[in-house]
Amino acid sequence: MVEPRPSTDVVLIAPKSSLVVRKDLHPAIQYLLLEAAVEIHSTPKMFQSAGQFPAAESIDLPLSPYALEFYKAGPPFLQRHLPFWLAVSLEQPLVWLIPLLAVLFPLMRVAPSIYDWVEKKRIYSLYSELKRLEDEVLLGVPGKTGQDFIERLNQLKHRASRLSVPTPFKPLVYALRLHIDMVRQEVQKSVTS
Repeated sequence: MVEPRPSTDVVLIAPKSSLVVRKDLHPAIQYLLLEAAVEIHSTPKMFQSAGQFPAAESIDLPLSPYALEFYKAGPPFLQRHLPFWLAVSLEQPLVWLIPLLAVLFPLMRVAPSIYDWVEKKRIYSLYSELKRLEDEVLLGVPGKTGQDFIERLNQLKHRASRLSVPTPFKPLVYALRLHIDMVRQEVQKSVTS
């Protein structure tokens, strides 16, 4: 049987072909076509070495910017790591921008209320502690002296004084400190009487 290869290298004349697409073809489809061309034509064959085709050469028409990007870095990041349909959807800003705005808009309207609630909660937690102390004073908890209550009120006032809050909430802190002083005066009256 005769070998189908010539015994010496023979120079052949062959035209080069280009994969041509319209300008309005979606970039994702262009990437898919390029991936298919690489998969089919990049393996070594009788008349070509491995990776010789397809190549980033412009013969008659300019190379698409997406093809240039493909030959430099391969397919886009999202198409390499996600299913095709999801990658194409995420690459279109309107597809993810509209739902994002739909979520952020109500959140931005609620955010100031949540911020107010958090700041007030910090102050009102000290008010709760003051109320417990006042109830203990009124009920006369056994084993606690007036001096113990005054010491705890001093610690509470110190914590209230050190509480760092934005300017709109400072009146609440000042009111808390006044209320602590009022309870302290009541305790001192009960101790002296």
